[in-house]
Amino acid sequence: MSKHRASELFRRLSLAAGPPGSEDEVRAIVREALAAVGPVRHDRLGSVVCEKRGAADAPRVLLASHLDEVAFLVQSIARDGTLALVPLGGWWSHVLLGQRIDVLAGAGRRPGVIAAKPPHHLRPDERKQLLPIESMYVDLGASSRSEVEALGVRVGDPVVPTASFVELAVPGVVSGKAFDDRVGVALMCEALAGLAGRRHPNTVVGLAAVQEEVGSRGARTAMDLARPDVALVLECSPADDFPGQADPQARLGGGPQIRFSDPTALANRRLVRLLEDVAGERGIPIQLAVRRTGGTDAGPIHRSGAGVPTAVIGVPARYIHSHVALLQLADQTAALALVLAAIDRLDASCVAGLTAFGGES
Repeated sequence: MSKHRASELFRRLSLAAGPPGSEDEVRAIVREALAAVGPVRHDRLGSVVCEKRGAADAPRVLLASHLDEVAFLVQSIARDGTLALVPLGGWWSHVLLGQRIDVLAGAGRRPGVIAAKPPHHLRPDERKQLLPIESMYVDLGASSRSEVEALGVRVGDPVVPTASFVELAVPGVVSGKAFDDRVGVALMCEALAGLAGRRHPNTVVGLAAVQEEVGSRGARTAMDLARPDVALVLECSPADDFPGQADPQARLGGGPQIRFSDPTALANRRLVRLLEDVAGERGIPIQLAVRRTGGTDAGPIHRSGAGVPTAVIGVPARYIHSHVALLQLADQTAALALVLAAIDRLDASCVAGLTAFGGES
Protein backbone atom coordinates (compact mmCIF):
# COMPACT_ATOMS: atom_id res chain seq x y z
CA MET A 1 0.00 0.00 0.00
CA SER A 2 1.45 3.38 -1.00
CA LYS A 3 2.16 6.04 1.61
CA HIS A 4 -0.61 8.23 0.16
CA ARG A 5 -3.17 5.41 0.22
CA ALA A 6 -2.15 4.51 3.77
CA SER A 7 -2.65 8.06 5.07
CA GLU A 8 -5.96 8.32 3.19
CA LEU A 9 -7.14 5.08 4.80
CA PHE A 10 -6.23 6.43 8.24
CA ARG A 11 -8.10 9.68 7.49
CA ARG A 12 -11.25 7.82 6.42
CA LEU A 13 -11.11 5.56 9.47
CA SER A 14 -10.65 8.51 11.82
CA LEU A 15 -13.62 10.42 10.41
CA ALA A 16 -15.94 7.40 10.44
CA ALA A 17 -18.30 6.95 13.39
CA GLY A 18 -17.65 3.82 15.45
CA PRO A 19 -19.04 3.94 18.98
CA PRO A 20 -18.95 0.66 20.91
CA GLY A 21 -21.72 -1.58 19.67
CA SER A 22 -22.32 0.53 16.54
CA GLU A 23 -19.07 0.14 14.59
CA ASP A 24 -20.77 -0.32 11.19
CA GLU A 25 -19.17 2.64 9.36
CA VAL A 26 -15.66 1.63 10.37
CA ARG A 27 -16.31 -2.04 9.69
CA ALA A 28 -17.40 -1.23 6.12
CA ILE A 29 -14.11 0.59 5.45
CA VAL A 30 -12.12 -2.34 6.86
CA ARG A 31 -14.01 -4.85 4.71
CA GLU A 32 -13.24 -2.73 1.66
CA ALA A 33 -9.54 -2.45 2.57
CA LEU A 34 -9.21 -6.20 3.13
CA ALA A 35 -11.29 -7.37 0.16
CA ALA A 36 -8.23 -8.21 -1.93
CA VAL A 37 -6.39 -9.92 0.96
CA GLY A 38 -8.63 -12.86 1.68
CA PRO A 39 -12.01 -13.97 3.06
CA VAL A 40 -13.42 -11.67 5.73
CA ARG A 41 -15.40 -13.21 8.57
CA HIS A 42 -17.24 -11.84 11.60
CA ASP A 43 -17.99 -13.16 15.03
CA ARG A 44 -21.46 -12.65 16.51
CA LEU A 45 -20.54 -9.31 18.11
CA GLY A 46 -19.30 -7.91 14.81
CA SER A 47 -15.52 -8.16 15.09
CA VAL A 48 -13.74 -8.60 11.74
CA VAL A 49 -11.23 -11.40 11.08
CA CYS A 50 -9.19 -11.82 7.89
CA GLU A 51 -6.46 -14.41 7.19
CA LYS A 52 -3.43 -14.18 4.89
CA ARG A 53 -1.78 -17.57 4.52
CA GLY A 54 1.95 -17.63 3.98
CA ALA A 55 4.30 -20.59 3.56
CA ALA A 56 2.64 -22.54 6.39
CA ASP A 57 -0.70 -22.85 8.17
CA ALA A 58 1.06 -22.28 11.50
CA PRO A 59 2.06 -20.47 13.53
CA ARG A 60 -0.94 -18.18 13.40
CA VAL A 61 0.28 -14.63 13.98
CA LEU A 62 -2.49 -12.31 15.19
CA LEU A 63 -2.43 -8.59 14.37
CA ALA A 64 -5.12 -7.21 16.68
CA SER A 65 -6.75 -3.77 16.56
CA HIS A 66 -10.13 -2.41 17.60
CA LEU A 67 -12.84 -0.66 15.62
CA ASP A 68 -14.57 1.34 18.32
CA GLU A 69 -13.92 4.78 19.82
CA VAL A 70 -14.92 6.47 23.07
CA ALA A 71 -18.46 7.77 22.69
CA PHE A 72 -21.82 8.14 24.48
CA LEU A 73 -25.40 6.93 24.51
CA VAL A 74 -28.49 9.12 24.81
CA GLN A 75 -29.85 8.30 28.25
CA SER A 76 -32.90 10.54 28.26
CA ILE A 77 -34.63 13.38 26.42
CA ALA A 78 -35.81 16.20 28.69
CA ARG A 79 -39.05 18.11 28.26
CA ASP A 80 -37.05 21.11 26.99
CA GLY A 81 -35.38 19.01 24.26
CA THR A 82 -31.95 18.58 25.85
CA LEU A 83 -30.28 15.15 25.96
CA ALA A 84 -28.55 13.47 28.90
CA LEU A 85 -25.57 11.25 28.14
CA VAL A 86 -23.97 8.07 29.43
CA PRO A 87 -20.28 7.64 28.49
CA LEU A 88 -19.00 4.66 26.54
CA GLY A 89 -15.35 4.48 27.54
CA GLY A 90 -13.07 6.82 29.43
CA TRP A 91 -13.66 10.57 29.10
CA TRP A 92 -12.23 13.49 31.10
CA SER A 93 -14.92 16.11 31.60
CA HIS A 94 -12.57 18.99 30.81
CA VAL A 95 -12.33 18.00 27.12
CA LEU A 96 -16.10 17.92 26.51
CA LEU A 97 -17.79 21.24 27.28
CA GLY A 98 -18.44 23.34 24.19
CA GLN A 99 -17.63 20.52 21.76
CA ARG A 100 -19.67 19.44 18.76
CA ILE A 101 -21.15 15.95 18.59
CA ASP A 102 -23.29 13.87 16.24
CA VAL A 103 -26.23 11.79 17.39
CA LEU A 104 -26.41 8.67 15.23
CA ALA A 105 -30.18 8.60 14.88
CA GLY A 106 -32.05 6.08 12.77
CA ALA A 107 -32.75 8.78 10.16
CA GLY A 108 -29.12 9.87 9.97
CA ARG A 109 -26.62 12.02 11.86
CA ARG A 110 -28.09 14.83 13.94
CA PRO A 111 -25.49 17.48 14.87
CA GLY A 112 -25.48 19.15 18.24
CA VAL A 113 -23.25 20.60 20.94
CA ILE A 114 -22.37 19.69 24.50
CA ALA A 115 -23.61 22.80 26.22
CA ALA A 116 -21.26 25.14 28.09
CA LYS A 117 -22.47 28.10 30.12
CA PRO A 118 -20.75 31.32 29.06
CA PRO A 119 -18.58 32.82 31.82
CA HIS A 120 -21.09 35.65 32.21
CA HIS A 121 -23.52 33.22 33.87
CA LEU A 122 -21.08 31.29 36.06
CA ARG A 123 -20.95 31.81 39.80
CA PRO A 124 -17.44 32.14 41.26
CA ASP A 125 -17.64 28.65 42.78
CA GLU A 126 -18.77 27.13 39.44
CA ARG A 127 -15.67 28.45 37.68
CA LYS A 128 -13.51 26.17 39.86
CA GLN A 129 -15.58 23.00 39.47
CA LEU A 130 -15.07 20.02 37.19
CA LEU A 131 -18.54 19.39 35.80
CA PRO A 132 -19.37 15.65 35.84
CA ILE A 133 -20.67 14.11 32.64
CA GLU A 134 -23.99 13.26 34.28
CA SER A 135 -24.54 17.02 34.76
CA MET A 136 -23.82 17.83 31.09
CA TYR A 137 -26.39 17.93 28.34
CA VAL A 138 -26.54 17.98 24.55
CA ASP A 139 -28.33 20.81 22.77
CA LEU A 140 -29.63 20.01 19.27
CA GLY A 141 -31.17 23.44 18.87
CA ALA A 142 -34.60 22.04 19.69
CA SER A 143 -36.98 23.47 22.29
CA SER A 144 -39.08 20.44 23.18
CA ARG A 145 -38.98 16.68 23.49
CA SER A 146 -41.44 16.32 20.62
CA GLU A 147 -39.18 18.38 18.36
CA VAL A 148 -36.24 16.10 19.16
CA GLU A 149 -38.34 12.99 18.56
CA ALA A 150 -39.43 14.42 15.21
CA LEU A 151 -35.74 14.46 14.26
CA GLY A 152 -35.69 10.70 14.80
CA VAL A 153 -33.59 10.87 17.97
CA ARG A 154 -34.39 8.21 20.56
CA VAL A 155 -33.13 7.02 23.91
CA GLY A 156 -30.22 4.64 23.33
CA ASP A 157 -28.93 6.35 20.19
CA PRO A 158 -25.11 6.52 20.01
CA VAL A 159 -23.32 9.88 20.17
CA VAL A 160 -19.84 10.50 18.70
CA PRO A 161 -17.48 13.48 18.57
CA THR A 162 -17.61 15.71 15.51
CA ALA A 163 -14.07 16.41 14.36
CA SER A 164 -11.96 17.15 11.30
CA PHE A 165 -8.76 15.46 10.20
CA VAL A 166 -6.08 18.06 9.56
CA GLU A 167 -2.34 18.17 9.00
CA LEU A 168 -0.70 20.80 11.17
CA ALA A 169 1.96 23.26 10.07
CA VAL A 170 4.63 20.85 11.31
CA PRO A 171 4.99 18.34 8.45
CA GLY A 172 3.55 14.92 9.17
CA VAL A 173 1.70 15.84 12.37
CA VAL A 174 -2.04 15.24 12.07
CA SER A 175 -4.94 15.98 14.40
CA GLY A 176 -8.33 14.32 14.71
CA LYS A 177 -10.60 12.05 16.69
CA ALA A 178 -10.60 8.30 17.30
CA PHE A 179 -6.87 7.82 16.68
CA ASP A 180 -7.35 5.24 19.46
CA ASP A 181 -7.56 2.88 17.73
CA ARG A 182 -8.09 3.79 14.07
CA VAL A 183 -4.31 4.04 13.67
CA GLY A 184 -4.09 0.41 14.83
CA VAL A 185 -6.85 -0.61 12.41
CA ALA A 186 -5.02 1.16 9.58
CA LEU A 187 -1.78 -0.62 10.55
CA MET A 188 -3.49 -4.00 10.53
CA CYS A 189 -4.99 -3.39 7.08
CA GLU A 190 -1.72 -2.00 5.70
CA ALA A 191 0.28 -4.93 7.06
CA LEU A 192 -2.01 -7.53 5.50
CA ALA A 193 -2.01 -5.65 2.20
CA GLY A 194 1.79 -5.31 2.42
CA LEU A 195 2.17 -9.11 2.58
CA ALA A 196 0.80 -9.50 -0.95
CA GLY A 197 3.44 -11.14 -3.09
CA ARG A 198 5.74 -11.61 -0.08
CA ARG A 199 6.78 -14.94 1.37
CA HIS A 200 6.22 -15.20 5.13
CA PRO A 201 6.68 -18.34 7.27
CA ASN A 202 3.26 -18.34 8.93
CA THR A 203 -0.39 -17.45 8.57
CA VAL A 204 -1.22 -13.88 9.56
CA VAL A 205 -4.64 -13.17 11.05
CA GLY A 206 -5.92 -9.61 11.08
CA LEU A 207 -8.46 -8.66 13.75
CA ALA A 208 -10.52 -5.50 14.08
CA ALA A 209 -12.40 -6.08 17.34
CA VAL A 210 -15.51 -4.33 18.58
CA GLN A 211 -16.23 -2.88 22.02
CA GLU A 212 -12.66 -2.53 23.32
CA GLU A 213 -13.44 0.76 25.06
CA VAL A 214 -16.09 -0.87 27.24
CA GLY A 215 -14.09 -3.84 28.50
CA SER A 216 -12.42 -5.57 25.53
CA ARG A 217 -15.55 -7.57 24.83
CA GLY A 218 -15.00 -8.16 21.11
CA ALA A 219 -11.48 -9.48 21.55
CA ARG A 220 -12.79 -12.15 23.90
CA THR A 221 -15.33 -13.57 21.45
CA ALA A 222 -13.11 -13.17 18.37
CA MET A 223 -10.51 -15.60 19.72
CA ASP A 224 -12.68 -18.54 18.66
CA LEU A 225 -12.18 -17.43 15.04
CA ALA A 226 -8.63 -16.09 15.29
CA ARG A 227 -7.04 -19.04 17.22
CA PRO A 228 -3.66 -17.26 17.56
CA ASP A 229 -0.33 -18.82 18.46
CA VAL A 230 1.24 -15.39 19.03
CA ALA A 231 -0.25 -11.89 19.05
CA LEU A 232 0.82 -8.33 18.31
CA VAL A 233 -1.74 -5.83 19.57
CA LEU A 234 -1.64 -2.69 17.43
CA GLU A 235 -2.72 0.28 19.52
CA CYS A 236 -2.61 4.05 19.89
CA SER A 237 -0.55 4.70 23.00
CA PRO A 238 -1.16 7.92 24.96
CA ALA A 239 1.90 10.13 24.49
CA ASP A 240 3.14 11.64 27.73
CA ASP A 241 5.56 14.21 26.31
CA PHE A 242 3.46 17.19 27.34
CA PRO A 243 4.81 20.03 29.52
CA GLY A 244 5.50 19.13 33.15
CA GLN A 245 5.78 15.39 32.58
CA ALA A 246 9.09 13.96 33.77
CA ASP A 247 10.72 11.09 31.83
CA PRO A 248 8.04 10.52 29.17
CA GLN A 249 7.84 6.99 27.75
CA ALA A 250 5.97 7.95 24.57
CA ARG A 251 7.14 10.93 22.49
CA LEU A 252 5.78 12.00 19.13
CA GLY A 253 8.42 11.25 16.55
CA GLY A 254 10.20 8.71 18.76
CA GLY A 255 8.86 5.67 16.92
CA PRO A 256 6.36 3.02 18.04
CA GLN A 257 6.08 2.15 21.70
CA ILE A 258 6.50 -1.44 22.87
CA ARG A 259 4.61 -1.94 26.12
CA PHE A 260 6.04 -4.28 28.72
CA SER A 261 3.03 -4.10 30.98
CA ASP A 262 -0.12 -2.35 32.11
CA PRO A 263 -2.78 -3.40 34.66
CA THR A 264 -4.40 -5.76 32.13
CA ALA A 265 -1.44 -7.65 30.67
CA LEU A 266 2.22 -8.54 31.08
CA ALA A 267 3.90 -8.89 27.70
CA ASN A 268 5.79 -12.04 26.81
CA ARG A 269 9.33 -10.89 27.55
CA ARG A 270 10.91 -12.99 24.83
CA LEU A 271 8.54 -11.48 22.28
CA VAL A 272 9.41 -7.97 23.46
CA ARG A 273 13.12 -8.72 23.16
CA LEU A 274 12.52 -10.15 19.68
CA LEU A 275 10.81 -6.90 18.67
CA GLU A 276 13.73 -4.93 20.11
CA ASP A 277 16.21 -7.04 18.14
CA VAL A 278 14.24 -6.68 14.90
CA ALA A 279 13.98 -2.92 15.38
CA GLY A 280 17.73 -2.68 15.99
CA GLU A 281 18.53 -4.72 12.89
CA ARG A 282 16.26 -2.60 10.67
CA GLY A 283 17.15 0.76 12.21
CA ILE A 284 13.57 1.32 13.41
CA PRO A 285 13.27 3.71 16.38
CA ILE A 286 11.26 2.30 19.29
CA GLN A 287 10.23 3.35 22.79
CA LEU A 288 9.70 1.02 25.77
CA ALA A 289 7.00 1.52 28.36
CA VAL A 290 5.79 0.16 31.68
CA ARG A 291 2.33 1.61 32.32
CA ARG A 292 0.66 2.16 35.71
CA THR A 293 -2.77 2.68 34.16
CA GLY A 294 -4.75 1.77 31.07
CA GLY A 295 -5.30 -1.46 29.22
CA THR A 296 -5.76 -2.99 25.78
CA ASP A 297 -7.16 -6.08 24.08
CA ALA A 298 -3.91 -7.78 25.08
CA GLY A 299 -5.77 -8.57 28.32
CA PRO A 300 -8.26 -11.11 26.96
CA ILE A 301 -6.01 -12.18 24.07
CA HIS A 302 -3.09 -13.35 26.20
CA ARG A 303 -5.49 -15.27 28.46
CA SER A 304 -7.29 -17.07 25.64
CA GLY A 305 -7.00 -20.82 25.13
CA ALA A 306 -3.94 -22.19 26.89
CA GLY A 307 -2.37 -18.73 26.77
CA VAL A 308 -0.99 -16.63 23.90
CA PRO A 309 2.41 -14.87 23.96
CA THR A 310 1.44 -11.26 23.35
CA ALA A 311 3.01 -7.83 23.03
CA VAL A 312 1.56 -4.36 22.39
CA ILE A 313 2.96 -2.10 19.68
CA GLY A 314 1.52 1.40 20.04
CA VAL A 315 1.74 4.50 17.86
CA PRO A 316 1.98 7.40 20.34
CA ALA A 317 -0.55 10.23 20.15
CA ARG A 318 -1.09 13.20 22.41
CA TYR A 319 -4.52 14.01 23.84
CA ILE A 320 -6.28 10.76 22.92
CA HIS A 321 -9.89 10.29 24.06
CA SER A 322 -10.65 13.80 22.85
CA HIS A 323 -11.69 15.56 19.63
CA VAL A 324 -8.12 16.73 18.89
CA ALA A 325 -5.48 14.02 19.26
CA LEU A 326 -2.06 14.68 17.67
CA LEU A 327 -0.01 11.99 15.91
CA GLN A 328 3.20 11.94 13.86
CA LEU A 329 2.68 9.89 10.69
CA ALA A 330 6.37 8.87 10.71
CA ASP A 331 5.66 6.86 13.88
CA GLN A 332 2.89 5.00 12.05
CA THR A 333 5.24 4.25 9.16
CA ALA A 334 7.89 2.97 11.59
CA ALA A 335 5.31 0.78 13.34
CA LEU A 336 4.33 -0.79 10.03
CA ALA A 337 7.96 -1.54 9.21
CA LEU A 338 8.38 -3.17 12.64
CA VAL A 339 5.27 -5.33 12.25
CA LEU A 340 6.24 -6.57 8.78
CA ALA A 341 9.81 -7.32 9.91
CA ALA A 342 8.51 -9.21 12.96
CA ILE A 343 6.19 -11.32 10.79
CA ASP A 344 9.22 -12.43 8.77
CA ARG A 345 10.85 -13.71 11.98
CA LEU A 346 7.86 -15.44 13.55
CA ASP A 347 8.28 -18.93 12.12
CA ALA A 348 7.38 -22.17 13.92
CA SER A 349 10.72 -22.47 15.72
CA CYS A 350 10.70 -18.84 16.85
CA VAL A 351 7.14 -18.95 18.17
CA ALA A 352 7.76 -22.28 19.95
CA GLY A 353 10.73 -20.67 21.67
CA LEU A 354 8.52 -17.95 23.14
CA THR A 355 6.88 -20.52 25.42
CA ALA A 356 9.71 -23.05 25.88
CA PHE A 357 9.69 -22.92 29.67
CA GLY A 358 11.48 -26.24 30.23
CA GLY A 359 10.27 -29.62 31.40
CA GLU A 360 7.97 -30.24 28.42
CA SER A 361 7.58 -33.87 27.44
